[in-house]
Amino acid sequence: MLTKYKRFEFRKSIFKKEVKTIVVYASSPLQQVIGEFEVERILHLELDELWDITHKELAISENFFYKYFEDKKRGYAIEIKNVKKYEEPQNLKETYNLFPPQSFAYLVQNSHCNKSHSPI
Repeated sequence: MLTKYKRFEFRKSIFKKEVKTIVVYASSPLQQVIGEFEVERILHLELDELWDITHKELAISENFFYKYFEDKKRGYAIEIKNVKKYEEPQNLKETYNLFPPQSFAYLVQNSHCNKSHSPI
């Protein structure tokens, strides 16, 4: 996720509050927060239109895309900008007082976060 090549993150559902920055958690075996990115915009479209707009920027197949959204008529695409990879990964519990697994959580502004964040 934290490469300059990924431009969209897909979700079947989306957060209810406005989120400007998303903190990225790498699951097993690392189990650390590895960076963050800003949200350029969030698309919520019917799947054919979402595919048409995003597919040139993806590293997934059309089959994988539709299989991921197989029970949905519409999907979300978070457009990624300003990716920041942390030099030192952060512990989810120690830094954010959160425990995996969860699809996302809202983080409030604190000494580690200078923006409204949501881990993904």
